[in-house]
Amino acid sequence: MGRFATTVALYEELRPPYPPAFFREVAQRLAFGKQHALIDLGTGPGLLALGFAPYVGRIVGVDPEPAMLAAADKAAKHTSQAFTLIAGKAEDLPDDIGGFDVVTIGRALHWMDREATLARLEQLVVPDGVILVCASFSATDGRNPWLDDYNTTRRTWSKESLWSEAGSGARTHRDLAGFFAGTRFHAADVIRVETSHEVSVRDLARRVLTFSSSSPDVLGDKVEAMLRDVEQRLLPLSRDGHLTEVVVTTAQQVKR
Repeated sequence: MGRFATTVALYEELRPPYPPAFFREVAQRLAFGKQHALIDLGTGPGLLALGFAPYVGRIVGVDPEPAMLAAADKAAKHTSQAFTLIAGKAEDLPDDIGGFDVVTIGRALHWMDREATLARLEQLVVPDGVILVCASFSATDGRNPWLDDYNTTRRTWSKESLWSEAGSGARTHRDLAGFFAGTRFHAADVIRVETSHEVSVRDLARRVLTFSSSSPDVLGDKVEAMLRDVEQRLLPLSRDGHLTEVVVTTAQQVKR
């Protein structure tokens, strides 16, 4: 069983969303068209690939977790979208996979083997192609006044060794220069979109279960205790059991 196997049922529903405005803005800024092919590494339930699907001609998703691939396949069939799915790690893709105009990587880069991934990216990215390292996370600038309490509580229920996943959106972007150091790739412009929505305290508590460091498999019989703890911390900050969440969605461009 993979580290995300027990998070699949909640992942797409509860993680900070990639909104339609994000896909539209990126596609317009980068002039995507039906002549372009996109491969999403660490695709999970296919959020990035399927979000960009209306703007490109072909999408491929790669993930080592069978349950995630099943979720991506189900989502694609629900929208009648052709979606080629490959089981395995991005760094282990075959040499004959071909080239792509767009390579997307979401909440996955920090799990990949650097050297092997860089070698594969050299082959995947066609001339004038782009890598998009994407993230969607709660704004940390004070516009989500409940976030510090939430993260503090979540930390107490997480495996400390994996806690760094909590802020992977901002952290991944900070580390890109180091990740691509010594290669022909370099970080370019960041495309940033901000949205806000109402989220229930109950769903924020359940979101804790979508991280590998605090998955149902990790928490075991402590799941209900965790849910109660998070809800009790957040309810006094809410209105009718709901909070406003400001979400920052970014696509860091990486080019040759």
